[in-house]
Amino acid sequence: MIITYLGKQYFKIQQGNLVTAINPISKDSKLDIKGGRFGSDKALSTKNQPDYNVLDMVSHGDNVPFEVRGPGDYEIKGIFIKGIMTETTLGEKKFINTIYSLTIENISICFLGCMSNSKITAEIRGQIASPDILFVPIGNHDLLDPAEAYKLAVSLEPKVIIPMDYDEKTLKMFLKEGGQDKVTPIDKFTIKAKELIGREGEIVVLSS
Repeated sequence: MIITYLGKQYFKIQQGNLVTAINPISKDSKLDIKGGRFGSDKALSTKNQPDYNVLDMVSHGDNVPFEVRGPGDYEIKGIFIKGIMTETTLGEKKFINTIYSLTIENISICFLGCMSNSKITAEIRGQIASPDILFVPIGNHDLLDPAEAYKLAVSLEPKVIIPMDYDEKTLKMFLKEGGQDKVTPIDKFTIKAKELIGREGEIVVLSS
């Protein structure tokens, strides 16, 4: 599995010929993104907003992704995806935020999306279980602050934690919370299921 961070909460996850895009950002966004248009098999959006749901960015030629835009159970090419509804507050407005849980090649993934509240119910925790890889937002504007984000992340007992939606200040604070302030950002994260054995709450920083 190869994970590439393209900015904000935009990720490309590739396993062989299978490509998953999460929260594609519009090419017209004011945000600086390094990824161009590419084809994907499935595209997930956690929130209905241009910085999170421009799924046409991951269509290329005849390759049009299966779109997942909210809570529910989905299946595409043998991959089961669970979308779990939560509520988030951004700019004093309430929105639906979807947490996604899926497994690709025996690696379980949880993507928290635009969370602004670190308190989640026991039912949601049960659905998330203990993922191998957890994507967590760390303090951009209304989202979880670094301390809240780290506390929530470790409570879910992932093997690997990937921060997103960060700036230099919040990333530094998050790494300090985790006692891993010497972590060096990498361009891509390549991992196999067997390589996750023995890892516990390891923070992996992907540069955007």
